[in-house]
Amino acid sequence: MTSIDLNSDLGESFGTWKLGNDDAMLAVVTSANIACGFHAGDPQTILATCRAAAGKAVRIGAQVGYRDLAGFGRRFIDIEPADLTADVLYQMGALDGLSQAAGSAIAYVKPHGALYNAIVTHRDQAKAVVEAVRIYDPTLPVLGLAGSVFLEEAEAAGLRTVAEAFADRAYTPAGELVSRREAGAILSDPALVAARILQLVQEGTVEAIDGTSVAVSAESVCVHGDSPGAVDMAFAVRKILSDNGIAISPFV
Repeated sequence: MTSIDLNSDLGESFGTWKLGNDDAMLAVVTSANIACGFHAGDPQTILATCRAAAGKAVRIGAQVGYRDLAGFGRRFIDIEPADLTADVLYQMGALDGLSQAAGSAIAYVKPHGALYNAIVTHRDQAKAVVEAVRIYDPTLPVLGLAGSVFLEEAEAAGLRTVAEAFADRAYTPAGELVSRREAGAILSDPALVAARILQLVQEGTVEAIDGTSVAVSAESVCVHGDSPGAVDMAFAVRKILSDNGIAISPFV
């Protein structure tokens, strides 16, 4: 039977600032990319999210990013590779400690926001992130965009690579994500999003923003927890996949 993992970015609230509906998303997804405190999340929020994920047997992933709370990690930082490696190690260790306190542990690593987008092509930063994972635990898989230099460097370093697709993001004809600054970059219609993901899983293609068909390979599909109607989209995606005989299961 064909199977696919569903993941979402969670634990991103900070103090009195609340973002998304983590409890609802944890009832749908099989993997939780939990903020590590650099782009979002405070320790109490992160710990609570880890406990909730562990209680539902949802895999916990370290969502590492730039040190950029004000920009939610969505601004590129021209950081030295050695500093980036140390920052990623710091974040992984912090989340792993909170995960273990919740009775679980980090099971994979997924970069966030601008860092995720940068290491599609920025080889030095991609190597820096890979080096951090290799040092911390070389058995941890890494999630990234198919065709990215990040996954290329990770594979060369002997890490397990997991390509992911995005349910609520538009794609360029080259198979990259359309910038959030551009019109049409964010999708919000649950029925449309669900149909796109069914096509992706069954056929390995999605419709690009210009109407052409682009090949997209993925073992995991991300529904952003902070997108408009995120929970409705996640439920719609899970339902259409289940209705078509596709199993929803974690990749680890």
